[in-house]
Amino acid sequence: MKKMFVPVNEPVISKIEKDYLLKCIRNKEISSSGKFVKEFEKKFAKKVNRKYAIAVSNGTAALQLAYESLSLKKGDEVIIPAFTIISCILPVIRSAATPVLVDCDINTWNMDVKKTINKITKNTKAIITPHIYGLAVDLDPLIKICKKKNIRIIEDAAECLGLKYKGLPCGSFGDVSTFSFYANKHITTGEGGMIVTNNKNIYERCKSLRNLFFNEKRRFKHFELGWNYRFTNIQASLGLAQLKQLEKFVRIKRRIGNKYISKLCNLKHVIQPIKKLKYCENIFWVYGLVIKKNSKLKLNEIRKKLLNKGVDTRNFFWPLNKQPILNKMGYFKNQKFPVAEYLSENGFYIPSGLALTKKQQDYVIKEVQDILNREK
Repeated sequence: MKKMFVPVNEPVISKIEKDYLLKCIRNKEISSSGKFVKEFEKKFAKKVNRKYAIAVSNGTAALQLAYESLSLKKGDEVIIPAFTIISCILPVIRSAATPVLVDCDINTWNMDVKKTINKITKNTKAIITPHIYGLAVDLDPLIKICKKKNIRIIEDAAECLGLKYKGLPCGSFGDVSTFSFYANKHITTGEGGMIVTNNKNIYERCKSLRNLFFNEKRRFKHFELGWNYRFTNIQASLGLAQLKQLEKFVRIKRRIGNKYISKLCNLKHVIQPIKKLKYCENIFWVYGLVIKKNSKLKLNEIRKKLLNKGVDTRNFFWPLNKQPILNKMGYFKNQKFPVAEYLSENGFYIPSGLALTKKQQDYVIKEVQDILNREK
């Protein structure tokens, strides 16, 4: 009998996606020029309560252009949580601005808002606020002080499309906000990203930066340097099909997450995700588990045992202050962020993709319970 294998994530691709893709191919609109991209941008902007949307090749590209649109310069300080993907810091370093790290909250795993506010100086020009693993950053205190001090917010909403903060969509709060459509996100275009804003100047600049800063009056004549981060109509057709199903996907994610919470609540060795806060309800982009400090469990041993049973897992983010390449470049030496470091060394997530079946989830629950309860 073949052993079951449950991947961390699998996307849902159905007849709806196939029909959109076939329509795109029949129209021969497969490059970045065509109606599908424009339609996807328009519908996506409406979905997240924004005036403008710019589709790009991936989530990292979205962060890069969002950052570039603010025209920050050398010496400007940009606050970033230590616990996030390296994509958030890349544009800061490449622009020669100064990244300032802040620790995260042990319960929400998001940036610690009080510590973030305490890191603000006269040189702070922007704060990047990634919502981690499906739970929103508490944005209101940051928005209030940023408006007062004229600090820009880059809201990284890659992991929480469909989540609402105090009744409004995540991605609708930053001066500029970004999304990713990688295969493990709530909607996917294979690879892809989106920048959204209500600021027309930011919108126009991101559009130009996405397309090599081509001059409308004389093509191939350039007055600024940009990138080729264009988004194709094939990707957009897939995105349109997925966007139609977003509410259903959110329900699936919450059903998976809530079932894990109810079935794994008695595990004494691990911390589980927060189900609900006063300002948002977890959307469970991934379902994370963190080994408690008083436990003798070892992260790699647990992951190896689960893999031997056919249950795939992933480590949490590695903290930015301990990234080897950043340390080699002279950043963050001797800086400590204990919560971020603890989460990275003790956190992992289990299968929770949209295609996860009831049979697969029941199997994962059984194996996680058996392995973790076996430990004393």
